[in-house]
Amino acid sequence: MKFQINPLISDIFISIYIVSTLYFRLKIQNDLPIGPAFSLLIGLLFVLFLWALIKVKVLNPNWFGLFNVKKT
Repeated sequence: MKFQINPLISDIFISIYIVSTLYFRLKIQNDLPIGPAFSLLIGLLFVLFLWALIKVKVLNPNWFGLFNVKKT
């Protein structure tokens, strides 16, 4: 049995994750003398981690119902 998170909780987790990692990147960039390339590398690693969680289906985003396709 795989560990899967409910779509609504996945959406909330992804939203909090994106906001917190953006805050972390901006705080690190202001506190430490790092260049924009290093900041982009950190951002890429954060997105890669999120992508991996979605790919192995731990997170099941529903995108807050924005892209629901009606089945007829």
